[in-house]
Amino acid sequence: MTNSSETYLFRNLNALGTLAVSAVLITALYDQFASGDLPCPLCLLQRVGFVAVMSGLVLNIVKGPKADHYSIMIIAAFFGAAVSLRQVSLHVIPGTSTYGDPFLGLHYYTWAFIVFSMIILGTAIIAAYSTQYHKQRYIAFSDQTALCKIALVIAFSIVAVCAIAAFAECGPGVCPEDPKNYWLLKN
Repeated sequence: MTNSSETYLFRNLNALGTLAVSAVLITALYDQFASGDLPCPLCLLQRVGFVAVMSGLVLNIVKGPKADHYSIMIIAAFFGAAVSLRQVSLHVIPGTSTYGDPFLGLHYYTWAFIVFSMIILGTAIIAAYSTQYHKQRYIAFSDQTALCKIALVIAFSIVAVCAIAAFAECGPGVCPEDPKNYWLLKN
């Protein structure tokens, strides 16, 4: 494999990771808008964790794979896993209520913990391939592969929708612990 094909291989793998994280956020947004299931503050923090993971992936696509980009992803995934585990611990005691409807038998915060754990493992594995770090350079959007272009457009679109949805729900202040309606629509 030449350096150029390795460069595109690892950028495309990061693009696939970006699409996977985007799918997680799309699922959460779909649940929010289709079911009217407003996310709690811990749910929003988990979304922040996913967006931070995605920032490392996007940096790897645009600037080339670097160890510090993978570090951003692992730190963000640890943050997200900690927030998810906190929410799981709030609802694990028998007799306590859960938050939101289950998805495939588990609540979203449990799925988030599983996905963040998979991100940590996957990032640690892919970061170990040292050949990807040679001669990395910035690649303009117009020169990216089709997969990378799609991943970048979807990633930026999802982040924008998440930011708008969070502002609509919480406004400029602190989010309510158990949100019932959107702050923007209430005022």
